[in-house]
Amino acid sequence: RHQLDSASLVTLFQWTEQEFLNYTEGSAIRRIGYDCWLRNIAVALGNAPGSDAVIRALEDRLGHPSAMVREHVAWALRQKQPEP
Repeated sequence: RHQLDSASLVTLFQWTEQEFLNYTEGSAIRRIGYDCWLRNIAVALGNAPGSDAVIRALEDRLGHPSAMVREHVAWALRQKQPEP
């Protein structure tokens, strides 16, 4: 669980694909792949309490090459908007 136990969701969401591969080497979580990893963390961030760091991390992924990741990031950002 190299770097997984004590890392924040924002930190995990900011990993590059190479960091994901390095830190998950030998772990079953690696099988889901980087894009699914980002999707799952985007959902977790969408459900987590909002903060400037969470919103910035999500906004930084809006241009991700994967449509799946972009879709879930957009959903997570919508969760951070105040309700009318």
